[in-house]
Parts: sequence; C-alpha cells; structure tokens
Amino acid sequence: MNVRSQDADKRVDSPRQEPRLPPGQVQTQKWPVLHYGSVPRVDLAKWSLRVDGLVEHPLQWSWPEFQALPRLQVISDIHCVTRWSRYDNRWEGVSLKEVLRRAVPKAAARFAVIHAAQGFTTNLPISELEQDDVLLADKHDGEPLTPDHGWPLRLVAPRRYFWKSAKWIERIELVERDAPGFWERNGYHNEADPWREERFSDW
Repeated sequence: MNVRSQDADKRVDSPRQEPRLPPGQVQTQKWPVLHYGSVPRVDLAKWSLRVDGLVEHPLQWSWPEFQALPRLQVISDIHCVTRWSRYDNRWEGVSLKEVLRRAVPKAAARFAVIHAAQGFTTNLPISELEQDDVLLADKHDGEPLTPDHGWPLRLVAPRRYFWKSAKWIERIELVERDAPGFWERNGYHNEADPWREERFSDW
C-alpha cells in the first residue's frame, strides 16, 4: 500500500501474524525502556552511517545526507523478549531495502552485522533486512526518537523479538557467515521469532 504522508514518501503496514499476540506475551500501551549500559551522547555533526563489508559500493552518509534519502513510514507491532507487546507503532525513516539497493550486496553476502554505539552488535540474514517493513527509524508515532529509545537512529525489524531492532545504529556490515551479536552471545536465541518463542539459546 502506497500512501503519501507529510513526512514519508511511502507507507507500509507490517503483515500481522495470527494470533496477533505471540505466545507468552502481554499487550501494553506503554513503551518500556530497556537496554544494556548507558545511553550514548551523540553529536549529529560527527555522526555517520556506514554500509560496508561484502558490498559493491561501500557507502557513508552524514546526518543531512541520510535525511535526504527517500522516506518510509511503517506501522508495526513490537514484541519484546521480556514478554510485553505494543501494537500499531508508527515508525518513520529509511527502508533497509533502499539502503541495500544503493550499496549492492555481493553474491557471497548472506548476513548483516548491525553495529551500534558502544560496541553493541546484533545479526540478521540479509533476506530479513530486505523485507518491505524493515527500516532505519528516526521517528516514532510522529515524534523524533528519544535517546532512551535509540535516537538518532535505530533498526526496526518487526518479525523478530525487539532486541534485534538495535538502537544507536552506526554501521551495517554485510558478511558471508553469520556472526552472533551481543545478546546472541549471551544466551539469547539467534533467530528470535516471537511466534516460535525463540527467546533463549539451546547452545
């Protein structure tokens, strides 16, 4: 569905699973703040987003350059591994599909390592990042993200538990082999599918 809006060039409604509430989850109207470590201080004059690794065209955008990219609005649910879910979140930002289209993944690229501030990483298959409702978001429900929720930029991957939607994104590295990130190395499930309750690893 393509709908013009004031801030976004395109709108996508994330597909809903049935039942809408994954097993073991409780719906909430609140948006709890959860992260490991402190909230980083970001200077937008020095901020950049890099896309590199197994790509034909390594890219780097400053904040103004990133803001000039085509905009996407996504309506999606959040499912946190700590058992709360929040419906109908309105995100705005730039589609991951658009970012990857510009970088052109090489044939050997199969996975992405998402690098965030303070050395945090998470991992996802490129096939997941190419879904229409996956984006790099800088707004939530019509307002800029707060620092607690990942300002200036966070990943939003609606089909996975919310820890995969890493905050404070700085780099997307495409790789051939999967590389589990911070939480995945510390006991969380590598796939993180809420409808399969893939909360914790069996490793």
